[in-house]
Amino acid sequence: MAKQILYSEDARKALKRGVDAVANAVKITIGPRGRNVVLEKSYGAPTITNDGVSIAKEITLKDKFENMGAEIVKEVAEKTNDIAGDGTTTSVILTQAIITEGLRQTTMGVNPMGVRVGIERAAEKVVEELKKMATPIKTKEEIKQVATISAESAELGEKIADTINKVGKDGVVTVEESQSVGIEYEVVKGLQFDKGYVSPYMVTNAERMEAVMEDASILITDKKIGGIKEILPFLEKLAQSGNKNL
Repeated sequence: MAKQILYSEDARKALKRGVDAVANAVKITIGPRGRNVVLEKSYGAPTITNDGVSIAKEITLKDKFENMGAEIVKEVAEKTNDIAGDGTTTSVILTQAIITEGLRQTTMGVNPMGVRVGIERAAEKVVEELKKMATPIKTKEEIKQVATISAESAELGEKIADTINKVGKDGVVTVEESQSVGIEYEVVKGLQFDKGYVSPYMVTNAERMEAVMEDASILITDKKIGGIKEILPFLEKLAQSGNKNL
C-alpha cells in the first residue's frame, strides 16, 4: 500500500486538528461542574462518563494524519492515568495548550529545537513550584476528601480511606470487581503472589493439591534470570547449608 506523506504546514495543521478533536471532547469534563460525554458502543447501551482517559481512548479519526495527533493526546492521558491515576483531563488541556503555542511560535519563525528546550525548562520550573505548593496528605480525613472527589462518591471515598488507613501508605491495594452488591474490603497480612507452584512435583499435600514449605528461603534479585544455570551456584550453596526449600 502506498504511503501518504505530508510536509511542513500541512502536516502541522493535520496533527493540530487531531489534537483539538480529542482535547475539545475531553476538556468539557474538567472540574466539579464538568459535563458528561456519551460514548457510542458497537454493542449494548452507550456509556456516559466524564473520565478524560476513557473518552480519549474511544476517539479514532478517519484521517490518518489527524489521527496521529489524536494518538499523541491519548498517549498523554494514558500515561498520566498510569502514573497518577487521576488528572487526565488536566494533562490533555495542558497538552493542547503547549502544542498550540508551540506551533504558533514555529509559524512565527522561532527555531523548533529552541521551542522544545524552552518547553522542557519551563516544565522543570513548573514542577518545582507545584512541589512547593503541594499539601502532603497525612490524615484519614484528608485521604477521604481526595478519594471522594476523585471517585465522585462519598461511600467509595470512605471505603478507600478506611482501606489505606489499615494497610498504610506503602501498602498494596488491589481492586477487583465483585459479584455481590455493595463495596467491601479485606485486609490480608503478609505478602501474597498471584502465582502457584510451577510443577505438580512440588505438591506436599496431594489431597489438597497444595505445596507448603516451612522456613523457606526467598531469593530477591533485580537481575533478569534467563535460566537455571544463572542461579545454580546459589542453589548448590543453599543445599549445602541444609536448607533445600527456596
